Amino acid sequence: MSSDGRRLRPPTTRVALVLFAAVAISFVLYLGRGILAPFVLGLLLVYLLSPAVDLLHRLRIPRVIAILGVYTGFVFLIVEAINLTIGPVVAQVSRFARDLPALVARLDVQLQMLSETYRGLALPPQVRAAIDEWVAGLVEKGVNLDPTVLLPFVNVTAGFVVGLFGYLIIPVWSFYLLKDRKALSSSFDRSLPPEWRADVWEVIGIVQKVVGQWVRGQVVLGVTVFLATFGGLLLLSELVHPVFGQFALLLAIIAGVLELLPVIGPIIAAIPAILLAATAGGEAVIAALVLYTVVQQVENYLLVPKIQGDAVRLHPSAVMFALILGASIAGLLGAILALPITAAARDVYRYLFRRLSPNPPPPALAAALALGEEQPAPPSPGPGPDQSIAGPAVEPPAAHD
Repeated sequence: MSSDGRRLRPPTTRVALVLFAAVAISFVLYLGRGILAPFVLGLLLVYLLSPAVDLLHRLRIPRVIAILGVYTGFVFLIVEAINLTIGPVVAQVSRFARDLPALVARLDVQLQMLSETYRGLALPPQVRAAIDEWVAGLVEKGVNLDPTVLLPFVNVTAGFVVGLFGYLIIPVWSFYLLKDRKALSSSFDRSLPPEWRADVWEVIGIVQKVVGQWVRGQVVLGVTVFLATFGGLLLLSELVHPVFGQFALLLAIIAGVLELLPVIGPIIAAIPAILLAATAGGEAVIAALVLYTVVQQVENYLLVPKIQGDAVRLHPSAVMFALILGASIAGLLGAILALPITAAARDVYRYLFRRLSPNPPPPALAAALALGEEQPAPPSPGPGPDQSIAGPAVEPPAAHD
């Protein structure tokens, strides 16, 4: 497509070469998909650190020094976060392992009391028989649990160990991307056919906006869910039962991390808290259910629309399908990245559909419409010395015919 709004012209030899290269690179990446996880994490790291590096560079600090300074600050924050949490987490894990037999015994007592209450209910024989059959089926499935269901977790662990070297080179790889972003961006721009440049950069901008909102949103939402769950568990330990406070930090960390998996993650995070509450009785179970439900409802209806907007909003059925598909393709990382990839693909499709219409709008207007914006952002004269394809606000470099 030409940048003036005309439809695609018949492909030239150069365009055919670009398409062939894109197909070949995609095929090679598919063959090597097993080792791509470290580089995907490296790209996310570049995206997170780019704004700080660019800010320091605009203050006339040499880019290499700026990158090293941001690296130092980032590592300091990670180390301090570990120092603040690792001690209490290890203590709570040790306490859980030590108290596990007592917790199981308490759970058994609660189940016995529930069973006695159930036997005392005046239920119709048909209803009682149906409930007994359902419970017996659950017990049988639990006893005859197929060990192969643990295979995905074993594969993920093994893949992490095998790819450990790849994870170790992330800082070095990300350093070179941060250092040479503008040169890489300009080189990529020069490799594009001139009539494609406007559309290619608009598509890149769409993907970056969706992924950027997802990255920033997940960081904020994860921290928010962690703090809300931690505070709620401490409150329940005072109002309902002390067992909530004994493992509050561990349960809150689980909730914050599993926030990366929409829909499914919060459900999984609630299970250990409910099981722990079951050792303290029915009142504690109800309190745990209420806490986790309130946290998730506040997040879904108040925080997500304000933090992520509509850019990464998908129907729950589409979210669950994307999660399962992503997990089957790339394991845990695929499940985590399934939502932003699906949302970005949706908006890119909307953009291309408009640009391929009989009367296509200009690229900037088509991109704004694809993202649900009322009007496109004002045109920019081109990137400054700090703009590139990895930054949060990308503009195409000046054309080089």
